[in-house]
Amino acid sequence: MPLDRLMPGQLWGRLSPVWRMPAARLLCVWTALIAVFWRDWADMAWQWWDSSTYNHVLLVPAILIWLVALRREELLKMQPRAWWWGLLPFAGALFVWLLGAFSGLNVARQLGAVLMLQAAVLALLGPRVAIGLLFPLAYMFFLVPFGDELVPALQTITAKITIALTHWSGIPADIDGVFIDTPVGLFEVAEACSGVKFLIAMIALGTLVAHICFKGWRRRFAFMAVCVILPIVANGVRAWGTIYIAQFRGVEFAAGFDHIFYGWIFFALVMAAVLALAWRFFDRAVDDPFISADRLEHRTLPRVFESAYASHIRLISVGGALVVLTLFWAAMAARLSAEMPKQIFLPNVPGWQRVDYEPTVWWEPHAHGADHRLLGSYRDRNGHQVDVFFALYPDQNEGNEAGGYGQGALMPESPWSWIGVGQTMRGAQSERLLAQGQSPGAVERLAVTWYRNGSLLTGSKARLKLATMEDRLLLRDHATILLILSAENRGDPSAQESLESFLSTIGPVGEWMDRTADLP
Repeated sequence: MPLDRLMPGQLWGRLSPVWRMPAARLLCVWTALIAVFWRDWADMAWQWWDSSTYNHVLLVPAILIWLVALRREELLKMQPRAWWWGLLPFAGALFVWLLGAFSGLNVARQLGAVLMLQAAVLALLGPRVAIGLLFPLAYMFFLVPFGDELVPALQTITAKITIALTHWSGIPADIDGVFIDTPVGLFEVAEACSGVKFLIAMIALGTLVAHICFKGWRRRFAFMAVCVILPIVANGVRAWGTIYIAQFRGVEFAAGFDHIFYGWIFFALVMAAVLALAWRFFDRAVDDPFISADRLEHRTLPRVFESAYASHIRLISVGGALVVLTLFWAAMAARLSAEMPKQIFLPNVPGWQRVDYEPTVWWEPHAHGADHRLLGSYRDRNGHQVDVFFALYPDQNEGNEAGGYGQGALMPESPWSWIGVGQTMRGAQSERLLAQGQSPGAVERLAVTWYRNGSLLTGSKARLKLATMEDRLLLRDHATILLILSAENRGDPSAQESLESFLSTIGPVGEWMDRTADLP
């Protein structure tokens, strides 16, 4: 397609009178929505630019323009019309954004912002045009930075693949969570080694290729399965390769080789191999149209849908009112704040004594936004020792979430690393942590976390988010409590035994948290 045919001026000149005003209205509405929700779009753009996990998203806007251009000739044969039913998904998009604002979940806010643009197309151009643009609209979901939630699972999978290949290659090694101990040193499958960035980029590429190059759904699904499975396996091979080279050339050489070859070349070769293997199965001809205007215009819709075409002025006015109502609701919820006590103290525990907090490696959980924080240590006559971290929050607004990124037991940019999931105790989130390179050696710590919101007691961050959303929807000002009980594994007694002994003494965890919080 000649480049001059894609220029905005050329495109506008080629638009029929039927399309010019609807296209102008859509452009204005999109501009207004991006301006009103600019903070979310700016956050997304910053992640695209600053995070290597999402650098590929910088190409998505250009891809979207190209996908629309592929359908241009057929789209111009259609008649866009404003459609009342399109306001339902638009209201749903606003609600998704509102829930994200209530819970401080940025990905939900960003998803809502993207959904608004998609719903605006349906409302302003009508269902037939929206069906013609179905794939480009769906591909807009890749604008939302997502995937960080997969990191722990991918770390574990990569570690298991790596240890299997390490044993297969004849290298003696032991695995503990995401740590692999070999004769030349201890290797960690860290977050950066999880392979999440390549997996997300491969899914985005695979989705595009599956749509452009295949017509049959079986082939599309098979190709997407390869695009998901192969990056995960390849990342395990990459991690194994680093360990294998380190056994003969040293850790420093292996790390440099991993950064240069595996970081820049290996995955490019994997991607090229996937496309090369799939090439012979491509079944879409170059000149096959992606949509048919005649079929779409004659597609039968339910009568209630056919009669719902609207005046664009009224539709935009109602949509604008929904936006104002959403922003007002969010502002009211953001002002909620529970009354806090002036001071709180760690309570006495029968059979346990308060002792100086002296961890082998300093450990102090993060609780940004909490009004009160307590950190102390208890010991009983049997040698059990438990460290207690307690935080009390008046609200859960953005940046002050008890379950937010970087908050809780695992401290970013600290000596502590996540090993794996610990044994569950009373519904808490259980984590095994390890600090390396400290005298007298590596220190392992078991930490269990509870969140308290009203009558809710949970170890799930997701469940806390849902409770926060419910509070904001109903404009309730519940306080939130964070409790982390932790113990170092120092032999006998074990951390597990120490925590279980402490829990059996304090009784119901939720009631103990409430007494410590001393809420008005």
